[in-house]
Amino acid sequence: MRVLVACEFSGIVRDAFTAKGHEAMSCDLLPTEKPGPHYQGDIMDILHEDWDMIIAFPPCTHLAVSGSKYFAQKIADGRQQQGIDFFMAFVNAPCRKIAIENPIGIMSSKYRKPDQIIQPYEFGHPESKKTCLWLKGLPPLMATNILSKPGCGHWSNQTKKDRTKLSWMVNGSVSTIRERLI
Repeated sequence: MRVLVACEFSGIVRDAFTAKGHEAMSCDLLPTEKPGPHYQGDIMDILHEDWDMIIAFPPCTHLAVSGSKYFAQKIADGRQQQGIDFFMAFVNAPCRKIAIENPIGIMSSKYRKPDQIIQPYEFGHPESKKTCLWLKGLPPLMATNILSKPGCGHWSNQTKKDRTKLSWMVNGSVSTIRERLI
């Protein structure tokens, strides 16, 4: 299967698919952190090639609710629309199997509700961060290792000041998707 891993420079997801015998390529504006098939450049250059599966991690900078206090400014200067258009390029890509990952944000109203919202603790990672998945031609992920909430009552990435403030970032999401799609 030919797999495109969009907006990934770490090589983690790409290498997991390659290890399972798939022809996988990562793509990002940044160089890859690990040697392997990687297109450094604009994803639009290769998005419309003949891919069997696309896994996309588009930037959430202008879409996530965590930055909502800046939404008016981002709407006014066009950054939010650029983020929406970039996200929608993956939605509309000519591929039968697509997974798009993003945190809770405006795409639930600008596009549609996600097919699934997952948590790292459902896959053995001791953190909490709602991660949305929009799926096309792929089944929802099934939890593989649900962790109980720690005895202290909060996850390691939550501060005392704000139990909902999260520091867990994309690598957890990447490994979660990698574990289920391969």
